[in-house]
Amino acid sequence: MPIRTTAASPADPMKKKGKGSRPTGSLPTGRAATVRVKTARGRTTSSQRWLQRQLNDPYVVEAKKRGYRSRAAFKLLQLDDQFRFLKPGARVVDLGAAPGGWTQVAVERVRPERSGGVVVGIDLTPVEPIAGATVLAKDFYDDDAPEVLKAHLGGPADVVLSDMAAAATGDPQIDHLRIMGLAEAAHDFASEVLKPGGSFVAKVLRGGTERQLLDRLKRDFVKVKHVKPEASRTDSAEMYVVATGFRGGAGAR
Repeated sequence: MPIRTTAASPADPMKKKGKGSRPTGSLPTGRAATVRVKTARGRTTSSQRWLQRQLNDPYVVEAKKRGYRSRAAFKLLQLDDQFRFLKPGARVVDLGAAPGGWTQVAVERVRPERSGGVVVGIDLTPVEPIAGATVLAKDFYDDDAPEVLKAHLGGPADVVLSDMAAAATGDPQIDHLRIMGLAEAAHDFASEVLKPGGSFVAKVLRGGTERQLLDRLKRDFVKVKHVKPEASRTDSAEMYVVATGFRGGAGAR
């Protein structure tokens, strides 16, 4: 089956044109020739399929071109293009930061070196340093993690991002419960650190957010949307819940 690629759209609002300009939009900027992976000794059929998909994924190609550490960077770019929650001068927390693609995007759009904004990430897996951000090699579930993150933020957060995901078990029900547990923990933290009007973005699985969490989000935020960005693979069950307009002390639990 041919692999569909997506060329940059003239309507992309973040696209900059001109000789020598660095691509800044949320879509791939061109079409690459299809790469066919030959069989090799010791390579399983599944690993061969994975490698071929990676080599022919326009977002993987574009991520390498722009220096992003993962194709997931484009998911955040597309979510922010739609909802505009990453603004210069903002304080942003990135939960589950490894390998760093979302943190890179947050730095690009918050521009802490110019605006005085702050970008703090955390992940159990160590992340190579990212200029303009602080990334902690620490388990978010550690008892002291919330206080450590707050100390690095230096004030109330404007945005809490969570692309956290548990290792897949192959059982859809268990995987759903695990990722919803992570989303709930992220929301609990967001309700502690967000300033009024702040935003919360978290990964969930197809089927959306469970009723209990959804009710809490609708109570705590003015608007709550479920979105599947174009960069999210069509065969993936992932979606993102985007909650904007944090109600602050009066509306939070």
